[in-house]
Order: sequence, then structure tokens, then C-alpha cells
Amino acid sequence: MNPSANGWIDKFGSLIKKHENTYVSFGELYDALKKIGFVYGISTGFPPFIIPEHTPSEDEMAKINLLTALYFTFKIETSHSDFDLYLKTMFEFYEALEVNQVSFLGKLFSGNKTSSKLEKILESRVYIEDNIISKTFNGLITNSLLFIDVLLFRKYLTDSKDILRQAQKLEYLALNISYNALRSKKRSKTDKKLAQLLDSSLTYINSDGQKYDDSYRMQLISNKDIWENRYLLDFACLTVWEDHSLEYTESEFIYGLGKDLHFDDNIIDNSLTDVTKFINSHKETIPFLQEHNMAFQFYDNMSKLVNRLILRNSKRLQKELSESAELVALLSKSTVRDLSKEEKKKVQSQLLDIFKSIPSLAIFLLPGGAILLPIFIKLIPKLLPSSFDENRVEKEK
Repeated sequence: MNPSANGWIDKFGSLIKKHENTYVSFGELYDALKKIGFVYGISTGFPPFIIPEHTPSEDEMAKINLLTALYFTFKIETSHSDFDLYLKTMFEFYEALEVNQVSFLGKLFSGNKTSSKLEKILESRVYIEDNIISKTFNGLITNSLLFIDVLLFRKYLTDSKDILRQAQKLEYLALNISYNALRSKKRSKTDKKLAQLLDSSLTYINSDGQKYDDSYRMQLISNKDIWENRYLLDFACLTVWEDHSLEYTESEFIYGLGKDLHFDDNIIDNSLTDVTKFINSHKETIPFLQEHNMAFQFYDNMSKLVNRLILRNSKRLQKELSESAELVALLSKSTVRDLSKEEKKKVQSQLLDIFKSIPSLAIFLLPGGAILLPIFIKLIPKLLPSSFDENRVEKEK
């Protein structure tokens, strides 16, 4: 399955038929999603029954995990496994939240199927920036509050009224918990990155003009949903533990918060233990803990961007390249030696002609887009030999 190519939701639907009993309770689903980081807003893995066609990026794992979490929430809460009904319900859910607005360009290329429209919606939920340049210089491009969608969907399935207001409440509580958790410790560059990521991930409220005081704790005390409260506690633990230490003031904040959320010390201890294990296991890959220099970050993010564009348009690229023997020959040569100045000009000219025929590759034609070509040339030979129909659903015999 390739979550960066059209048809990946339908492919998921065909796969899930054999794995419908993977998670039988919301608690089991929650614990599994926490272990792979999705609850924390940092996807480092995906469900075991998913077999990706290539090593997925964090945003691709986030899309897989969001779809999985929403599906099993639907199945657990409704006792239905009808995938088409699930897609219809999920579309109506995002419609109620007023986040199902797809851009004109997105509508043009998404088609009329519910699954195709949902692919665009989920993509818009995962990415916190639409601006290509922002993505390039900012590695924190994945929505850190995606699990709130799952909590809201669970509530929507039993009581759909006022779901938008509930969404605003959960974001308000998460924002205030983060602010007060960071206030309980010495601020660092990492804290600023985490705060920036949270602020960028907000959908239903705006951080500007928010009132930061202890009044939010009254809403915490009155909130009775155990899984919303578990999430808010785990979210707070991540905020104070990202520097691998727990000072007295931070400890006082976490245990006080846990009491407000109606949890005993054992659950609070477990929450701190879980986040400690997660950070220690993934501290080398968690984006906001990294301190790359600007040049390295620029190249790394550009490579991820170009890699994603290639994967999304792989079949079209394969077709276009197969019609240009000279270009394929030059690209093959580029893997074993540097091309001459004349050869590079030929490659650039022929590639630009191809990009003109593929709308989503128009970025290469924009001013400055030429700086992406060396990255494209480096990546394309590695990707072309692989399968280009990852999301085709085999017909049952």
C-alpha cells in the first residue's frame, strides 16, 4: 500500500477484511497507537498488518495510522465492519467539523468517489502547512494533534450534536495544558519548537488572544470522558519529558493535573513511564528534538518532498520516461558517473517537458524550481524499478 498514491484508502479497505479483529477494544487500540507514537502526534510506526511498498515517511505513517484509528473506532463503537458505511460516516463527520473543504485543484484531481475525496481530506488533516517553502525549511510538517480527530469521531458515533464545540474544547485544553506544562520548567530551544508545532496544528481555535490561566482546570475536572482525559495526561507527559528529565515543579504539575483528570498515582506513573520509553527509543528520529543546521535541513526536507512527488506520480512518470529512451539512458548514466554539462542540459530540458504534462509536478517549473532537479535526478533511478501499481485492489477469484 502506498499512502502517497491515489487509491490507497480503497487498498486499505481490501486489506482490512482479513484483519478486522486486530483491535477489539478502544483501550487496546489506544495502547497500540501510543506505542507507535500516534497518540503523541509523532508517528514512528504503523499497524503490523500494513505492508508498505516503500519505507514510509512520518506523514505517510500518520495518514495510515489516522485511517486505521478511525476505522477501528468505528468498528468498536458501532459493531459494524461495513467499509463503505465507515467511509460515508467518516465523510459526514468531517463535514460536521467543517474541515472537508477540498481546494478547487484537489476536487479536480480527486474524483467523485467518497474514498477519493477522503484521501484529500486526510491529507489536509496530516499536513499543517500548504506552503511548499514553509515545508522545506520547517521539518515539523505533521499535525501533532491528529489523535483529537479519533476522540471526536468516537464521540460523534454516539452523539453527533455540538461536535465542533467539543473539538474547540479539546484543542483549548491541549493548548492550555501545553502552555502550563512548559511554564513549569526551564524553557529551551526544543520547548520553542514543540510550542510552535502545537500552535501550527490547531484547527478549531486560534492561539492568539487565548486566556492562559488556571480557569481551564475547571473544565478538566468536569470532563468525564476517560479516553479524552488519558490523552490529555499523555500529552502533558510528553510536553514535560522531552528534555529527558522531570524536575520537582514539573512533577508537581503532572501529578496535580492527573488528579484533576480523576486518575490515581498508578495511572500517572504508567503514563510517565510510557512516554519515557517512547522518547528514549526514538529520540534520534523525533523531529522537534533534532538540531540540524539550515543547509542539512533544507536538503533533507527537499529530498522528502521530491521523493513524495515521485511516488505520487510514479505510474505517469514511468509512462513518460518510457517514451524517452535518451532520457532514461542519461538518468542511468547519472547513477555511475557525473554527467557532462551538455548531458545535464539535455536531462533538464526533457524533464521540464515531462513536468509540463503532469500538473502536480508544476513546482519544478516555478521560479527556483530548478534547484530541485539534482535531487529528482538522484532519486528517480532508485524508484523507477519498483512496482507502480501499489494500491491496485486484486479482484477476488
